[in-house]
Amino acid sequence: MPKLKTKSGAKKRFVLTGSGKIKRKHAFKSHILTKKETKQKRNLTQTGLVSQVDKKSVLKQLAIK
Repeated sequence: MPKLKTKSGAKKRFVLTGSGKIKRKHAFKSHILTKKETKQKRNLTQTGLVSQVDKKSVLKQLAIK
């Protein structure tokens, strides 16, 4: 069997934690920031976790499992 290739877009966006969770960044923080509230921009800066529903898909893109 050939090796599975990692999706290059996924390896730039997701990081695996030690406990097996997947860290991600929030969207909507790159441009058109003048109309967004300071509180919204501050909350978008923090990292989040991939939900359980999407975890299988992300692991497949990262060629894990």
